[in-house]
Amino acid sequence: MPPRYRYEQIADDIAERITSGEFPPGSRLPSRRELIEYYGVTEPVVDRAMQVLRIKGMTETLPGVGVFVAE
Repeated sequence: MPPRYRYEQIADDIAERITSGEFPPGSRLPSRRELIEYYGVTEPVVDRAMQVLRIKGMTETLPGVGVFVAE
């Protein structure tokens, strides 16, 4: 199996946490700053992971409010 980018690992981890019910539908995900600290990565890495989740339809972003788990 080829090596994976860190943003892919983070997107998969958050997706798993959503599926397990840790982040139920409609709930707000941790802030960008919290995710940067939690995963020990830079802002672009977290942004890319969030983009992957949005493309998969797992999250919705409300500008200025936050990222929420899709219903």
